[in-house]
Amino acid sequence: LVPVDLVIDHSVMVDYSRTPEALEKNQELEFQRNGERFAFLKWGAEAFDNSNIVPPGSGIVHQVNLEYLARVVMNANKDGAVLYPDSLVGTDSHTTMIDGLGVAGWGVGGIEAEAVMLGQPISMVLPEVVGFRLTGRLPVTSTATDLVLTCTNMLRKRGVVGKFVEFHGPGCATLSLADRATIANMAPEYGGTMGFFGVDQKSLDYLLQTGRPKHVVDVIEKYLRANGLFQDYSEEREYSGELMQLDLSTVVPCVSGPKRPHDRVAVTDLPKDFIDGLSTPPTSFKGFGIPKDKQSTVMTIDYHGKKYDLTHGSLVLAAITSCTNTSNPGVMLGAGMLARNAVKKGLKVAPYIKTSLSPGSGVVDAYLKKADLLTDLEKLGFYTAGFGCMTCIGNSGDLDPEVSQAITDGDLVVAAVLSGNRNFEGRVHPLTRGNYLASPPLVVAYALAGRVTIDFEKEPLGTDSEGKPVFLRDIWPSTDEVTAVERSCVLPEMFTENYKNVLHANKRWNQLAAPPGKLFAWAEGSTYITNPPFFQTTEIDPAPIESIENAYCLLNVGDSITTDHISPAGKITANSPGGRYLMEHGVQPADFNSYGSRRGNYLVMARGTFANIRLINKLMDGEVGPKTEYVPTGEKMFVYDAAEKYMNEGRSLIVLAGSEYGSGSSRDWAAKGPALQGVRAVIAKSYERIHRSNLVGMGILPLQFPEGVDADSLGLDGREQFSIDLNNGDLSVGQKITVRTTSPKTPSFDVIVRLDTEVELSYFKHGGILQYVLRRLAA
Repeated sequence: LVPVDLVIDHSVMVDYSRTPEALEKNQELEFQRNGERFAFLKWGAEAFDNSNIVPPGSGIVHQVNLEYLARVVMNANKDGAVLYPDSLVGTDSHTTMIDGLGVAGWGVGGIEAEAVMLGQPISMVLPEVVGFRLTGRLPVTSTATDLVLTCTNMLRKRGVVGKFVEFHGPGCATLSLADRATIANMAPEYGGTMGFFGVDQKSLDYLLQTGRPKHVVDVIEKYLRANGLFQDYSEEREYSGELMQLDLSTVVPCVSGPKRPHDRVAVTDLPKDFIDGLSTPPTSFKGFGIPKDKQSTVMTIDYHGKKYDLTHGSLVLAAITSCTNTSNPGVMLGAGMLARNAVKKGLKVAPYIKTSLSPGSGVVDAYLKKADLLTDLEKLGFYTAGFGCMTCIGNSGDLDPEVSQAITDGDLVVAAVLSGNRNFEGRVHPLTRGNYLASPPLVVAYALAGRVTIDFEKEPLGTDSEGKPVFLRDIWPSTDEVTAVERSCVLPEMFTENYKNVLHANKRWNQLAAPPGKLFAWAEGSTYITNPPFFQTTEIDPAPIESIENAYCLLNVGDSITTDHISPAGKITANSPGGRYLMEHGVQPADFNSYGSRRGNYLVMARGTFANIRLINKLMDGEVGPKTEYVPTGEKMFVYDAAEKYMNEGRSLIVLAGSEYGSGSSRDWAAKGPALQGVRAVIAKSYERIHRSNLVGMGILPLQFPEGVDADSLGLDGREQFSIDLNNGDLSVGQKITVRTTSPKTPSFDVIVRLDTEVELSYFKHGGILQYVLRRLAA
């Protein structure tokens, strides 16, 4: 009922890198691994009206949207008699990137998106608008990436979850459209529902630069001006809510990490920040917990006949990746020009470092080639590995065996630097504990340095052919140089050529056979696509919601538990419940693929829930990993194995959590998985917007501790039993209800029901949004 564009961008992996054949080999493997899933998607596009699929290898959804799909102003019919503003909801949290172009868009979970496709409207509490005033101009040494990491740090500290952030002020006019899109992209990281920039002349110039027809852009301008929607950033704006301000001239080069995207660190402070983290407990967002006597460990590897030393802080992975930055010609050309200057000085990247370039669209390759910069990036190991999310989503592939073995044997805290938007624990790579977000030029710089402990001001990157030291300042391109190259090399015809046949440009996709018919034929024995249990609703009227009686706590977790912790997208290990299942069904470890690729199989995904190798569960008394305590006996086991025991005994489950529960990706499996494990409710200090909505959508009740209260302050360790009277599901928005426990110290405590709208109350009564929509369609 609603137009749907599906861009396939999460399936390609960096199996091959640092070679001219990397792109072709990675794309070939992508189809070998995912052919069954792709056939299913192709069937869906043919079986349903109003849907388009942008095939694999075309780019990243948000960049494709920015460069091609977004309309800004929509035509209601062919003769253009009715115009209205473009808007968007997307199943990825970084859908907000399009806010930089003045299109109101935000992320939702896949569950909610499915309901929207079937005609269900989006409901939300009317958000507060936070005004963020930008003044001044960025220094010549700072990039849009430095700016967005600074904004992310500021906004996360202020607290803008569930709010719209609107950027205004004269500083906005100094930013390119691509810079604005970079800032809008990371709204999920700073917590906002949107990070919005209004349309001005630079927006229109961008539409023309990306190949939109001039007559279409003229209509957009006239419509927006006529309706008072055209932005003048010199005008001051008034806000009834919070106000924030940033002078762009104060932004300095920075990174974020090692575990969260809002933990900004100035580049000058990173060496100390990392070294201090070695002694800090791993429960800290800055800590690694390395004993003093192990902090000087050196592991020597023999790599292709040459010896290299690996220590704490050594860089093993450097990736220019993600729509956040590859959509921005300024930082991409800056990386290429820095590489050119480095090559001229004779600098090289150590061969054991896994380097990759993953552009968000083919246009990036085109303008890097035109500027004659792609060859220089390749000389430093940054060959194009694919057009997709790749390392940013965790599809970074394996490190070389010699490197992996040294990291494991030496218990080394090694680093990854990527131009992505997320660096949660276990996400980028299982073996990199220090993961830092940085601009593309800084990714190249750290790759040249080979470590994150370098002081760029005092230490050289290497020496030139004459033995003279080469510092980062010696090869950093000027802003004027980058701007001049962008003007001459980023051309409208590149976008037109790239997208003119985008739906049919992939030969492998064109040759892929899709099952016929309006009903999908489920393949018995498939380990990729299985008929899920979420639609098995037979009664028109829902049964009353049963109260929760004597539930056990499956996990007791702290703050900033992300959807990556709950439902990781990366590697499936052989000894995990998911790996055991696949081997029992004849799949060898080499063919496991990732959890992200197995999302069509609920039996794998249930076993992969809470399977993050960096999960910290207070029931495990300091042991890190995907395990919990089976409370009735005190036995320690994988989370899924414990959940299965509880379910077999007919016991309900809850989860105790801290602040920002469910932050990060919008992935609905972070709600589907716990539902399949028998979780009935989550009790947390606070929630990220999309995940809370997803919990409601799967019939899991989100409950919130009152301000200043949490499980620790109540003396609860998670080994109690919990009972909650749900009044047959007849609850009210924001209602206070009582949780009873078996704790002598805290026999009961109050919580707030986080069903935030009347529509959500209806979803919960029906056992979830999918059951609600099915019953409405059947009525």
